[in-house]
Amino acid sequence: MTTPGHLDRAVSDPIGLIVDLIAAIEHQLEPDRIRAVVASVAGGRSKSRRLAAHLAEHPRVLNDGRSPAPRAVGDLLIALREAGAQRVSPPCCAECGRQMRTLQRRGQDWYCSNCGPQPESCAACGNTRRVATRDRAGRPRCGKCPDTDGRDPVAVIGALIAELDPQAGRETIADAVRQSAPRPSYQQKLAWALESNPALLTGDGHLAPHRAILRLIDLLHEAGIAGIVRPSCPGCHRVVRIDKPLDGQRVCRMCISRSRIEECSGCGARREPATRDDQGRPVCPNCLVSAPANLEICINCGRRKVVNTRTPDGPLCPSCPSLATATCSICGKEKPCGTSRATGRSWCLDCQRRSAPCSACGGVAAVVSGTLDRPLCADCTVPEVWHTCPTCSDPDYPHPGQCARCLINRRLNELLGPPSDALHPGLEALRNDIATAEHPITARRWLNKSSVSPVLADLATGRRALTHEALDELPDSPPLAHLRQVLVGVGALPERDEYMVRLERFLTGLLASQQDPEQRKVLHRYAIWHLVRRLRRRRNGRPLTPQQFMSARQRTHAAVAFLTWLKAHDLTLETFQQADLDQWLTDDSATYRHTAGHFIRWARTNKLTTVHVPAVRWHGPTQPLDDEHRWNVARRLLHDDTLKAEDRLAGLLLLLYAQGPSAISRLTIEDVEVGAQEVRLHLGEAPVQLPEPVAALARLVAANRKGHATIGALTPSPWLFPGGQPGRPISTTQLTQRLNQLGIRPNQARSTALFQLATEIPAGILARTLGIHTDVAVAWQRLSAGDWASYAAEVSSRNTTTKESSP
Repeated sequence: MTTPGHLDRAVSDPIGLIVDLIAAIEHQLEPDRIRAVVASVAGGRSKSRRLAAHLAEHPRVLNDGRSPAPRAVGDLLIALREAGAQRVSPPCCAECGRQMRTLQRRGQDWYCSNCGPQPESCAACGNTRRVATRDRAGRPRCGKCPDTDGRDPVAVIGALIAELDPQAGRETIADAVRQSAPRPSYQQKLAWALESNPALLTGDGHLAPHRAILRLIDLLHEAGIAGIVRPSCPGCHRVVRIDKPLDGQRVCRMCISRSRIEECSGCGARREPATRDDQGRPVCPNCLVSAPANLEICINCGRRKVVNTRTPDGPLCPSCPSLATATCSICGKEKPCGTSRATGRSWCLDCQRRSAPCSACGGVAAVVSGTLDRPLCADCTVPEVWHTCPTCSDPDYPHPGQCARCLINRRLNELLGPPSDALHPGLEALRNDIATAEHPITARRWLNKSSVSPVLADLATGRRALTHEALDELPDSPPLAHLRQVLVGVGALPERDEYMVRLERFLTGLLASQQDPEQRKVLHRYAIWHLVRRLRRRRNGRPLTPQQFMSARQRTHAAVAFLTWLKAHDLTLETFQQADLDQWLTDDSATYRHTAGHFIRWARTNKLTTVHVPAVRWHGPTQPLDDEHRWNVARRLLHDDTLKAEDRLAGLLLLLYAQGPSAISRLTIEDVEVGAQEVRLHLGEAPVQLPEPVAALARLVAANRKGHATIGALTPSPWLFPGGQPGRPISTTQLTQRLNQLGIRPNQARSTALFQLATEIPAGILARTLGIHTDVAVAWQRLSAGDWASYAAEVSSRNTTTKESSP
């Protein structure tokens, strides 16, 4: 009988549950032997959980071996019988009841070799019999009517290859055929396929009906046989392994992944699903790894977190390094040990799981300190003050050796040298900021990163100048970008427009890589004198946003792809005609077709081409609007105190005031006017008075705002939603992920909010209040059928009546 405990254990400890269910009826095998057999069959966590769930719900299968059941259950029964089990039944045929050593399946049922294959009509004799083989047309043949022509398939394939390369050795060809298709019947299929389409060997391998043909091509190409051409993927045109069937062709793994993209039911990201939930909805790899069912207890810190490393002793979370061998403070043995957070001493994994009567209070509890002879529980453990720190004797840091802040100072001395007047003032400010960091352990880990410590040492010794230009010489990476922002935050470097610098650096490298002078000249005019110039004019001295940077980079890539396509087809912008445009729009090899339209329109404006590509006009939201779901989520954010206040406020600004993630992330503390009785928020020209409890949330977030940056962060932060980098707001990507975790799809929710607001508020007031363009407000008003055409006339008549009635 299935119990809730069994179902919970099928998720948390599936292997243990399967072992216990088998051991309850099988007494001939030791539990360790059963566990080894189960581990060899169960495979990964997902498969083991499905196996445990089925056995917990249908334990009878261990006694009678009857299907329906998953394939893993049948494999487990066979493995247990081979290991010597007597009480466990082998799989039994669903039709005749015969016990089996191997099994065949139809759906969830098992069948023996006699009952499993379904008889079909033989294409040669017409009798209904078991299918032994299939002919070259794919029709069934019985065992008495094989489709053979008496020829040696290896010789047939050798003759085809000899036409391409007469110098090819017969033994080399024969070895390649046998390696790709060991069975003679499969060799016959290869011979038929190559004989009917010899072009498979010379570039059309993506049309191969059998995967072995691709393996044969690779082996022949490696052997140096002339005329053999490795096929390219028809989707991405790369010469890589293509053995996945898609729409009648063989494509690479990347194209298969793209064809399977779905929206994750957890975070909303569009990715290839890693699995599916109980309702069959797709789940992306990130949500699968971070799902509560997949979290495990770290053997070092004892917290239930995502598994980063699996060791023979157990899992480790991303925050914990591999355990070092040390002397356990409780049992005294040399073992891999973690550090106890209660005492600061080493203790091994066995002692972390040990329970015993406490020598002080007598209660049976987990052993936290003491020895094996005199164990102590958590309540009776007094944290020891470690007085051996050569720098201080701070009782707040009972850690072995030096306290956390002294270890930071020692590390700073190693990287920056001892404090002196010779040290750059900016680096001295950085030293003080790190030494006084609120979280010393985090600061120490940051100092020990391989991407940070060498750069700091070079800056301190003068091997690298403390300038933006000197840091630009290093390979671009996220740790370097964070270090740069830390130096800016402490005043060691001046603030600059990082995204504009990155865009200019990208364009410089891209233009330098162009070999064609004419193409480089056109790209320079488009990218530098059009895209960058327009960005500078629009920003008017303000820094570039991440969205503007990515848009400019994508448009430049699209222009390069379009010009490359023109060159491949012996065309130029001057000779490019409308018929060529139609070919480009339908060519599978053409990329960035939608984005490249901006470049073509620019070229037509500058009289470089006569072809015109119309811009795609917005005709309303593409996703369905769900106002009921919007209000349900809004009610939850208004009243659920278990959620973070900043997440609740960001979600409400999106759901109630139609603010996108990019606009929310750029809100500053100056945009919030906190008064004694009311709270006003500046989203556009006219402030919005926030109602309760949204106003209370805004007060709370404005008073307690704090980002994730430990070093170099300004206090207090000027941003309403600080981010992970010092002095920067939360990124749009991070904010979108946090909203997705609340069940909010930003694009869909914002469209729903704008649709509703446009039916209730005039377009002019909507634009001034929400900070959107008037044309956008008018478009949404028309879409929602909000009739405000008579609003201005009504206001005008009211004003006229007032003037006439005044004395």
